[in-house]
Amino acid sequence: MNNTVSKPSIIHAEPVLAVADVSATVNYYHEILGFPDKWTWGEPPNHGGVSWNGGAFLQFSLDAAIAQRVKGESVWLNVKEVEKLYESHRKNKADIVIALVQRPWGFMEYTVRDVNGYYVTFAERATVQRTKGQFPSSIVITSKSPTVDQLRQLAESVGWQPSTNAAMIQQINTAVYTVVAEDNDSGEMIGCGFLMGDHRSFYYVKDVIVHPAWQHKQIGTALMQHIMRWLEVYGAESATVGLFTGDHLASFYRQFGFTQACGMYTSVKRRIVT
Repeated sequence: MNNTVSKPSIIHAEPVLAVADVSATVNYYHEILGFPDKWTWGEPPNHGGVSWNGGAFLQFSLDAAIAQRVKGESVWLNVKEVEKLYESHRKNKADIVIALVQRPWGFMEYTVRDVNGYYVTFAERATVQRTKGQFPSSIVITSKSPTVDQLRQLAESVGWQPSTNAAMIQQINTAVYTVVAEDNDSGEMIGCGFLMGDHRSFYYVKDVIVHPAWQHKQIGTALMQHIMRWLEVYGAESATVGLFTGDHLASFYRQFGFTQACGMYTSVKRRIVT
């Protein structure tokens, strides 16, 4: 008997903006703001839209009366490489009403007024640039596994919810390759990294952790260098290597050859069978 209950979820949203001229609006978003994909419906068009690489979609509906009343309404778009996009819009002479600025809520933003009077804000989460410290002479990177207690302490130090003992033991025992960073002066393990996978077609970089007191000293870089070096020597030819991370760490992993790609994921939901 399957006791799981399917729950509704929202997987996509598109604003539909009333405009006085669908063709002019679509062309503006395509030619001035740079949206690569566009479409229209009707002859002459009474509906249309633009999109950007499957991540942002806007629709436009012909209704001059409503369009006149809603001038000044806004749309907020989360983007990547906001500084490059800003320069592109400046070059294309978009009507930039608020210049690129870092907001208190942690985003770099600027706002364009489109041909209908709508305000379109382009935003990217700001990254704080920290000066990299020198790699500490007391730190040694070694290919060995942490203990369950060491792994738990590291996870807790960065605010992660630790797994159960059984789950951590399984992770340690099934890892294809494990590397740790230790402080020779104190004997403390202050960093680790796991490489999981089937050692045939795919690998998964997991739980690269550095204790907050030791971050920004190139220790995380050293852990990743050891993992990538192992893959170069022992990894299965042409195997896929993946990882999950937030946007704020994308540039860190990019230096090791990782690129962002389209994908999908889900999590296992155990079912009670009777």
